[in-house]
Amino acid sequence: MLVKGTYFQNDTEKPLVYGDVEISNVKRQRLRGEELKEGILCEPVMVGFCGTDFELMHMGSEGRLSAKFPEGKNRLINGHEGIVWVPSENRFAIVLIRGGDSWDPTRYTEDETYFEYGCDKADGLFADKQYFHPDMLLKIPDGYVHDGKLDLEFAKKMVFPDPFACMLFQLERMEDLGSAHNFRVAMRKYKCDEQTARDKAKEEVFDRTVIFGLGTTGMFIGDLICRSHKNAKVLFVARSSADSPKVTFALKQTGGKAEYLQNTYDSEEDLARAIIEKMGGRATTFIGVSGSNVEHRIAFEHKVLGCNGLYNSFSLGPKITFDTMPFGFENHLIMGSINFRQDHMEKAIELLAESHYNEIVELIDRDEFAADPIGAYKNKIYSKSAPMKTAVIWNPKYVNTAE
Repeated sequence: MLVKGTYFQNDTEKPLVYGDVEISNVKRQRLRGEELKEGILCEPVMVGFCGTDFELMHMGSEGRLSAKFPEGKNRLINGHEGIVWVPSENRFAIVLIRGGDSWDPTRYTEDETYFEYGCDKADGLFADKQYFHPDMLLKIPDGYVHDGKLDLEFAKKMVFPDPFACMLFQLERMEDLGSAHNFRVAMRKYKCDEQTARDKAKEEVFDRTVIFGLGTTGMFIGDLICRSHKNAKVLFVARSSADSPKVTFALKQTGGKAEYLQNTYDSEEDLARAIIEKMGGRATTFIGVSGSNVEHRIAFEHKVLGCNGLYNSFSLGPKITFDTMPFGFENHLIMGSINFRQDHMEKAIELLAESHYNEIVELIDRDEFAADPIGAYKNKIYSKSAPMKTAVIWNPKYVNTAE
């Protein structure tokens, strides 16, 4: 079936193209042990733009996308954040992006495989129609559809379940690892049993949390830490002005619990010193989400990360280096993990429906995007003046824009 859509390809000049593209109904497996199922034909309604898409575009311009293409194809229809209409079921749905022949698609092993709609080996949402696994079309909460149309402000929130679910996974991983990493210290410190010590260590890993970078992922994880750990101290560090709308919004989402430090310092040493002073000590957890190599130097070389501290590397691109002598003696734990499970996605939908994250989403007109998708990415969606999040109403007939 031919549809209109955007797709990535290996091409120096045109790594992203809008036009006719053929879609096909490929049988897929949600999890290992489950049967292969044909997809259900859906119509994408609202789709968000992700930094991953921007990176895939660069990979295409360098001829490095072949491993990402669906089997037998020389292109990948992008888009992995959004909401679709399911005509055969007369309902809207959020697409669960990741599945495959694995027990847990967040931790697939050497003999397992995975796919991600719009990212890896499976076509995504930026097309007029697309096939998706029937068990990966998640329900939306009641109350946001009127006269067969989605409420616009709710639809804006639904471009976030993918990254928000990823941050729920990050929170879970930090809790698990922090508890396992430090519970023996807590047993001796509090003279308690093992389970009590694990619970205390799980809380204390967030005593002084530095979030280095303030994109949406940094904002989300700060929000979730403050929701889940009432005694956590969270400090966002970024270059934005302290009175900018982005910073104001991020702090508001934490209920005023988090603080902000603007990086206006002439040297990394000065910045590190300011972070430690602001936190009242070295960090128990350091989360790198800035995409820059400054992250690991601030944490390790300049000793912002304290003894027995957890370093969460969530930036894609930077390399992490550290001096093995202090690393070993200070007992640092470095982790890196991406993606989420279905229960994370379902929880994200529930939390986002009641949130105010629609306020940071701006829309680009579909015709404007289709006319020059590469230019839209470079000059509007990911320019220096870009909004925190950009989305497109792909099919206006399913959205109530008269709110």
